[in-house]
Parts: sequence; structure tokens; C-alpha cells
Amino acid sequence: MAKLTKREADYSKWYNELVQRAELADYAPVKGCMVIRPHGYAIWEKMQQALDAMFKATGHRNAYFPLFIPESFMAKEAEHVEGFAPHCAVVTHGGGKELEEALYIRPTSETVIWSMYAKWIQSYRDLPLLINQWANVVRWELRPRLFLRTNEFLWQEGHTAHATDAEAEEETLRMLGVYRTFAEDFMAVPVIPGLKTEAEKFAGAVRTYCIEAMTQDKRAIQAGTSHNLGQNFAKAFDVQYQSEAGALEYVWATSWGVSTRLVGALVMAHSDDQGLVLPPKLAPIHVVIVPIFRSDEERAASLGLADKIRGGLPADVAVEFDDREQYKPGWKFNEWELKGVPLRIEIGPRDVAQGQVVLARRDTGEKRPVPIDQVAAEVPTALDAVQQGLFDKALAFREANTYDVATYDEFRERLEAEGGFYRANWCGSTEQELRIQEETKATIRCIPLDGSEPTGPCFLTGQEATARVIFAKAY
Repeated sequence: MAKLTKREADYSKWYNELVQRAELADYAPVKGCMVIRPHGYAIWEKMQQALDAMFKATGHRNAYFPLFIPESFMAKEAEHVEGFAPHCAVVTHGGGKELEEALYIRPTSETVIWSMYAKWIQSYRDLPLLINQWANVVRWELRPRLFLRTNEFLWQEGHTAHATDAEAEEETLRMLGVYRTFAEDFMAVPVIPGLKTEAEKFAGAVRTYCIEAMTQDKRAIQAGTSHNLGQNFAKAFDVQYQSEAGALEYVWATSWGVSTRLVGALVMAHSDDQGLVLPPKLAPIHVVIVPIFRSDEERAASLGLADKIRGGLPADVAVEFDDREQYKPGWKFNEWELKGVPLRIEIGPRDVAQGQVVLARRDTGEKRPVPIDQVAAEVPTALDAVQQGLFDKALAFREANTYDVATYDEFRERLEAEGGFYRANWCGSTEQELRIQEETKATIRCIPLDGSEPTGPCFLTGQEATARVIFAKAY
């Protein structure tokens, strides 16, 4: 089995090779699109299941809205359509005829959803309205990359309506917290929750919040966004409700979403030069059992013990039993390492004789013998250790590559030489923010919500700083 390109040699090539060789996704016949293969889709399904349960626990229900959006709907919220126009795909013909009105293929669903909310919301008794949609969207990308940026991708988008601004803000932050919990508890990826600048916020939003993660090449990747839309879409689609006092008032809105981009973030957070490294909570297979034998007698003994071990594992542990005889054990080990299975159980003739198995961890490479009667208890413990170990390692990496900078010159020099996250005092100038992006390719990822206040002047202009922000190059 050919080795992957090493991360240090060419991180981008390593990533593309890994996504294809681990059978997560492949390039589609249509340029800019991808085919998600079963192993990759199984990871996305695990993400869906976890997130969907968290959404429903916070009172949200699933619905589905059309893929096609009338052009007139897109034009109703000027800032929104202006922000998305360069990335939109538009249908002008259908059924062999030119359409009377062009249809946008869903880049996001605010417009079509709010056209329906205008029908469904009449009274304060109809609020809050808490709806989520699992769907595909299309955004034409100039530089597509598997999972990270493709013309079509899968996602969820929550859209809620509220009676007050305070309730909408509470919802926006609540869902940001859900995303943070998912990223850290399931993906084992530490994230920084924060507020986007005016230049970086979602088109049509009053405020955009995000969670930012660090990849192993020391770049940022946005792992989720939550938007307070104010009353912009309610006014555009005339969504009003009668308050308890009898007055007509516009509702307050939020939207929030994550996508299959998370699969790419997962790959970039933990994987190594041997292949995928998956956190157990999102791994489609938790344990692979590999029997090792050279004779029929050894085969019977190893397979018998393997079957006993498999039958004794807890029901919630997903097990793959690799008894293929056309491949040697070393080849199998490499294949399952490539696919990121967290634990491997090896059972050879010597292990059978000694009443044990060999347990190997994918994340650390540690191998140790475990007595047969202890395997059922040891596997869940080891899976928990892998999950926590991945988070701890990723957090230590992020902290080691996050720096405080006092001057723009220092920032530019270190960014080019070291990469990473940079905390700096910021005066809030959009003009200067865009200048920095043009000169360094770095952006303000967020204004962290940790309460840190600026302790000096803006690192670029010397003017009074209004916030302490994080700069980084990003995917």
C-alpha cells in the first residue's frame, strides 16, 4: 500500500490524498462537486444524529423547504442578495421552456422560509417558532476543495422567529453553545466562540457569531455560525404578529448552520501521515478485530476467539471482524489505520495460547496485551481515553500556536514564519481590516466571547482599541 504524502512536505496534497484514499469522498463528473462515499457519509450521519438530538432537546423541529427560490424573493432583502449573488446558480429554463421568473438554486433558505412564516405567524401565541432543515445547498466556488468548499454540499440550517430582540439574541447564543458542545465533545476539536466583524458577518444579519478551530497546518477553519437577523427578513416579507396588548409588531429572527465542511475540519484536526484519526464518538467503526494465523488449526483457534470477543463487547461498540484471507495482517493493519478506526484487536496463535489479545490504539500507536476476560470492560475505557486524548492534544497544539502581538510588523513577520492564531488590539476600522487581508491573506476570525478587553492601542493604527481580536489565515 503506497504511503501518503507527508503533511510537512505538502499539507494540501496530503489532505486531498487522504480524503480519497480513506474513501471519504471523490471528485464528481461535474467540476466543483464531490461524491461522498459510504465511509465519509457514515461520519456525516453520526454528526447528523448527534446534532439532531441536540436540536430537538432545545425545542426545535425539522421541516423541509423547496430547493428553488423565486428571483423576486432573493431581491427582497438587498444586503442578503448582494452577499450571495456571486455564488448563486440560477435556473432559467424548465420543461423545455424559458421560465417566466428565474429560480435560484438554494444558497441558503432565509427568503423562502420567511415567505412561509408570513402565512404561519399571526399572533404572539405562534411564537417562538423553532424550525431546522437538513438539506443540500449550492454555492458556486472558484477554488473548490473536497468537503471544505464544493459547489453543492449538505448542511442543516435552523430558522427561528421570536417576539423580542432579547429572545432572538438568547437563541443565537444558545445555538452557538450547542455547536461548541458538539465540536468539543463529539469532534474532540477545541473551538473559540466569538463575534464576527461587520466585514465578516452573514449577509443580512445584525450580528454573526461563530466557532473557530485550528487545523494542523496552523490555519483557522470556521466550524459553525449563528446569526441574529434582527427584523430584516421580517420586514422584507411583512411577518408581523399581534402582541398580547393587541399591537402589530415585526418578529425577530435567527438562523444558524453547520455543513459537511465539518468532515474536512475533523480530518485536518486529528489525522496523521498514516491516515485518518477519528474520535470514537464519530467513528463508524469503533473496533476492528484482526485474527492472525498460518495454518488451519491456528485459523480455527484465532477465529473462534475472535468471535467470542466480538460477542462479548457492549452493544453500542461498532465492530468490524476482518477475516479476509487474501490479505496479510500487516496490509489489514495499514488499511484500518488509513480509515481511522480508533482501536484494533489482534489475535494470533501466541495470544490464544496465553489467553489474551493485543489492543492497539490508533491515536498513539500504543499496543498492549489484555486478558480475554478483561476485553469487554477495557474497550469502552480505551475508547473514552482516545476521545479525551484527541481533545487534549488538539487543545495543547492550539495553545502552543496562539500568540499575542503588539505591532503590525511583528504580526506580519511571525504570521509568515510561524502561522497560527494572533491576538491583537483592534480599533474596529473596516477599511484597515480589509487592508490587512489584502497584504497578509489573514482575516479577523472573531472577537472572542471570553471577555478579554484590549490593554493598549490598536496594533496597526495606534488609535484607541475597541476590541481584542484573533487574526489568522483560514480555509
